[in-house]
Amino acid sequence: MSPDTLPAQLRLHAAARPQQPALVQGDVVLTYAQLDALADRFAASLQQHGVQPGQAVALCGDSTPLQAALFLGALRAGVVVAPLAASSSAAALASMLADAQAQWVFADASAAGLLPQQALARTVALDNGAPGQPLADWWLPEGAQPAAVDIAPGHPFNIIYSSGTTGTPKGIVQSHGMRWQHVQRGAKYGYRPRTVTVLATPLYSNTTLVVFFPTLAFGGTVVLMRRFNAAAYLSLAQQHRATHTMLVPVQYQRIMALPEFGQFDLHSFHTKFCTSAPFPAALKADVLARWPGGLVEFYGMTEGGGTCILEAHAHPSKLHTVGQPAEGHDIRLIDEAGVELPAGTTGQTGEVVGHSPAMMTGYHGQPEKTREAEWFAADGRRYIRTGDIGRFDEDGFLVLLDRRKDVVISGGFNIYPSDLEALLRLHPAVADCAVVGVPSEAWGETPVAFVVLRPGPVATATEAEALRTWLNAQVGKTQRLAGLRFIDELPRSAIGKVLKRELRLAWAG
Repeated sequence: MSPDTLPAQLRLHAAARPQQPALVQGDVVLTYAQLDALADRFAASLQQHGVQPGQAVALCGDSTPLQAALFLGALRAGVVVAPLAASSSAAALASMLADAQAQWVFADASAAGLLPQQALARTVALDNGAPGQPLADWWLPEGAQPAAVDIAPGHPFNIIYSSGTTGTPKGIVQSHGMRWQHVQRGAKYGYRPRTVTVLATPLYSNTTLVVFFPTLAFGGTVVLMRRFNAAAYLSLAQQHRATHTMLVPVQYQRIMALPEFGQFDLHSFHTKFCTSAPFPAALKADVLARWPGGLVEFYGMTEGGGTCILEAHAHPSKLHTVGQPAEGHDIRLIDEAGVELPAGTTGQTGEVVGHSPAMMTGYHGQPEKTREAEWFAADGRRYIRTGDIGRFDEDGFLVLLDRRKDVVISGGFNIYPSDLEALLRLHPAVADCAVVGVPSEAWGETPVAFVVLRPGPVATATEAEALRTWLNAQVGKTQRLAGLRFIDELPRSAIGKVLKRELRLAWAG
């Protein structure tokens, strides 16, 4: 096994520091020796059940040390991991399981009643109340050893699903080499064996994984929260003398808003990270002023491509930006026709595209979607399109202006309006509709809908609420509409494009 892999690094730390805590959650503590042994047991059990390298297994449930050990064990067996959100709708979970061709599903009680009937025969229950056969009946005895598997940089590591509201999610295939790039970046930000990273976002999110794996690769300790609570987070950070963390903007907002924030001792922090959603400059400034340690914002996509990094503590005058391209990352701007804008031109706006050593292999089983996400330079170099509109300032910092795809980012997770619009149009009373994101104190953004009804009696507010309830019953928790209004006609451009910016303004007004 190549030493430049997560399973190999885990083995090295287990030999060098067997008693050091690797994973902590409440009273549960897994040392590196215990985590390594659990990874072996899971890997050997997967092999015993016939799962081959390159095939996939799915994880569906809360973030726990056991789930993390399973993730690492699957990787050791060369198996691809598809972490899925139990907050997705049943239809979305069925679609993702089918797309990943998951050989086994590992679930906890949060997935009860959501998994498709045909998947239950190959589902393993990780706790009481979960669907499937008990883990104790499925896996091999303690001490089981897997057969060695050669892992190459190009081999698939995981499949991260970018959408889960209807039946059409896209599976982003990331390789071992891509993940290793995230690990190598960790050295710059102080990861080491004494690192303690507190994580309050789920393990199915790429946001979490970009700091989870580097912490373990450098031999540090990860403290996992099942559910985020601002006060509980601060208590954990103080108790464990946290040095690193990853939070989405809405979590920073809730933490900084606590009246008792200043009562917690946070001087152990080395670096705090943020990604996944717009991070207001004023909030960045507040974090810098009152929370010790550095603040680093990552701008990029789960698909990879180019990443921009803003070291906010080093550039306090650039808090309105998302930083500069990371080392070895090539960020360019293209116009609506896909023509590259001249490099070095300040102020010109265009769609952001990026190339780097960390890029997805493609969307799983969807080559046409992969092609749509790609842009090729004149020299043939492959870039990933972000769908975001931005410009570079005079110092080479990227300023984001809008999201071309109008993705709603709520609580750090992407919600695709087109999925919700497609569902709304299935209702017999709906003639036309549009979903947009509007500001939310609780989530950063939240989706709302504007609906044009088919001809009939004048609709009432009660009927609008009934339609919203109908839609929300069919989607996952994170995709539910916060509001719905009836409108006579959607505003459109001369070429028929819905003017969603006008709808956002109308909602605010």
